[in-house]
Amino acid sequence: MPLIDKPLSELRTYQGINPRPDDFDAYWDEALEEMGAVDPEVELRPARFQVPFAECFDLFFTGVGGSRVHAKYVRPKWTGGTREPRPAVLQFHGYSGDCGDWIDKLGFVGLGFSVAALDCRGQGGISEDLGGVRGNTFKGQIIRGLDDDPRKFTFRQIFLDTAQMGKIVGSFEEVDATRLGAMGGSQGGALTLACAALLPEVKRAAPCFPFLCDYQRVWEMDLAEAAYEELKTYFRRYDPLHAREREIFTKLGYIDIQHLAPRIRARVLMGCGLMDKICPPSSQFAAFNKITSEKEVVIYPDFGHEGLPGFNDLTLEFLAKL
Repeated sequence: MPLIDKPLSELRTYQGINPRPDDFDAYWDEALEEMGAVDPEVELRPARFQVPFAECFDLFFTGVGGSRVHAKYVRPKWTGGTREPRPAVLQFHGYSGDCGDWIDKLGFVGLGFSVAALDCRGQGGISEDLGGVRGNTFKGQIIRGLDDDPRKFTFRQIFLDTAQMGKIVGSFEEVDATRLGAMGGSQGGALTLACAALLPEVKRAAPCFPFLCDYQRVWEMDLAEAAYEELKTYFRRYDPLHAREREIFTKLGYIDIQHLAPRIRARVLMGCGLMDKICPPSSQFAAFNKITSEKEVVIYPDFGHEGLPGFNDLTLEFLAKL
């Protein structure tokens, strides 16, 4: 088998190398308290796009720091009588993208599920990012907040947005708040795991080649390019001799998915291509191997960071069991 990373036998036991801050758990407990204190001021606006069997909405809520966050929300059309609460699926998009087309959600509506798809703040959708961090904001969101208080990390706020959206959706009368699922690829895979870690109501999670894992490993493999390019750019501009390397990677540990993974209680189905040079397999396994709940990884030996044949169907079958 061609290799761009560790052999599969080593991947299955790899535990990651990016440092974990000593106060990591307190950091995220405080973050969840902050999120819980925010009045989300939820607004549902009927969307221009509609189909006969579903109701489509633009969902807006206030996230931590005051930004107004957008998501697309779709639910089965109510035809009268008692509306029995049903599961909901939370969808998360790739880095720099948006929440996608309405048609991407309708398969789950056909199962009787509701679907919410987040627009990450400051990326390709219409969510606000009020910003307000000191230091570099030029190249990417991983390093946004790195020169400020770690509570200002943009990805801290985005991770919290995933959980807040899940709580909001779970509060709707048509949704059974104890039967939530999450899914997404790349950044969406990372956010799927973050959401499952921060929101215990998520019972099934289907990440595909998750991003935002084991930053130091990515850098040491000389793969700090493409989606991770901002890591190399930051060092070249602000720490060319790597005098602060340990400090920088430790601080990034607050937003490293592998360190959130032990909080996950959901059942997990992960897709991984062993030729992935964007989110290398070892970085993905650093998170996967720390999940203690029931889990399975589907391996695609000859595939990289691309569509994995059949995995979308596996995801639908997996989440249909909510």
